[in-house]
Amino acid sequence: MGEIVRKRLANDPGVYRIPVDGLEIFGVADFFTAAECSRLMATVDAVARPSPTYKGTDGSGRTSYTGDVDPADPFVLMLQRRIDDLMGIDPAFGETIQGQRYAPGQQFRGHYDHFLPSQAFWESEQKRGGQRSWTAMAYLNAVEEGGSTDFTQIDLSIPPQPGALLIWNNMKPDGTPNPKAMHAGMPVVRGMKYVLTKWYRSRPWH
Repeated sequence: MGEIVRKRLANDPGVYRIPVDGLEIFGVADFFTAAECSRLMATVDAVARPSPTYKGTDGSGRTSYTGDVDPADPFVLMLQRRIDDLMGIDPAFGETIQGQRYAPGQQFRGHYDHFLPSQAFWESEQKRGGQRSWTAMAYLNAVEEGGSTDFTQIDLSIPPQPGALLIWNNMKPDGTPNPKAMHAGMPVVRGMKYVLTKWYRSRPWH
């Protein structure tokens, strides 16, 4: 899967590979229009609830509101297909799109999107589609102050840019989890922050 996505993004002139060592990360400006962002923010507001964490992990570092959008909504389906096509991944490998909302003071401390075999939920996730291989995350609005996404192991900080899509590989080229994929949603200081996240598994997700 890594090779498929890598080639697909490399051949797309609208995709920019961010030049950092040890992590494959890409950006696409204006992937969503202003109208699409506004509609998505309203969608997130409708489903938002206090963000959950996996049992056995420290939930104190995640203080945002989160919600899964309706995967059968034609509008959501259209945007989902656009992301799938950009990355060249079979839609069956993608989890339901999730929206997050951060108010002032809220954050998501450093974490990984991938799973580790040592974690208690590893076996159950293997049955649901296996490892989270790639992440696609979109900013939906400008934030007055704060709210950047920081990749803490490679000294990379990306501020919110409305409509921009970030894509990164949670794995190393050999397919093992990449420790440099650790990232954090930094605290919002002023304003609100809305993001949309879609994870892709190594096998069909269910």
